[in-house]
Amino acid sequence: MGLDSASFGYFFGVTYPSRRAPTTEPDWLTLGQAAKFLGVAQSTIRKWSDQGRVPAFYTPGGHRRYRRRDLEAFLERSGPGGSTAGPLVLVVDDDARLREYMRINLEVEGYTVREAASADEALDAIEGGAPDLVLLDVVMPGIDGWQMLQRMQERHGSIPVIMFSGQVDERSATDAEQRGARGFVGKPFDPQQLIERAKQLVPV
Repeated sequence: MGLDSASFGYFFGVTYPSRRAPTTEPDWLTLGQAAKFLGVAQSTIRKWSDQGRVPAFYTPGGHRRYRRRDLEAFLERSGPGGSTAGPLVLVVDDDARLREYMRINLEVEGYTVREAASADEALDAIEGGAPDLVLLDVVMPGIDGWQMLQRMQERHGSIPVIMFSGQVDERSATDAEQRGARGFVGKPFDPQQLIERAKQLVPV
C-alpha cells in the first residue's frame, strides 16, 4: 500500500509542516492544552514534537495541534510499564506533581524511573534493588533528606545522590558534598536543571 508524505510521517513519527489539523474536532488540543495534559512546559512538548516523539499537526495558520489519543499513547509508553530500560533513577519527594514531572521528563530521555513519596518508602525501594542515581528532596515530613542520605549510606554504601530543595539556598551545596552527595540544586529551584545534572552524572 502506498503512503503519501503525511501518512508516512504519522506512522513513522516524522513531523511534516504540511500536515493539517482539523479545527472542529474536540479531540484536538492546542500546544498549551497538550502541555497541561502531559504536565510539562510548552517548551518541553515543543521539543518532543520537533524530535518526533509526540506527533504534531498544524492548522492553516501554522499552529500546532495534538491528538488526545497520541498524548495518551505517549503517557502509556512513558509510564511504569513502558519500554524504557535505561539507568534506574529513584525520585524521592512528597510532592506528587513534581515527581510526575521528573518521571515523564527522565523517561523521555531514556531513564527508568521509580518514585517514592517519603524516605521510608524510598529506603524500602532501595532494598529491592539499588538505583543508579537518587534525586532526593531535602525538606520532607518525618525523615528529611539529610537523615535519609545518612541511613542510605549506612545500609547501601555510596549510591550517587543529588539533593534538591526549593526552600534551601545554594550554601547547602557545600554541606551536601561534605555529607557525601554528588550534587545539589537549590533556590531558585529549577526542575530542568535537576534533570540536566542527572544526565551529566549518570548518562543514558
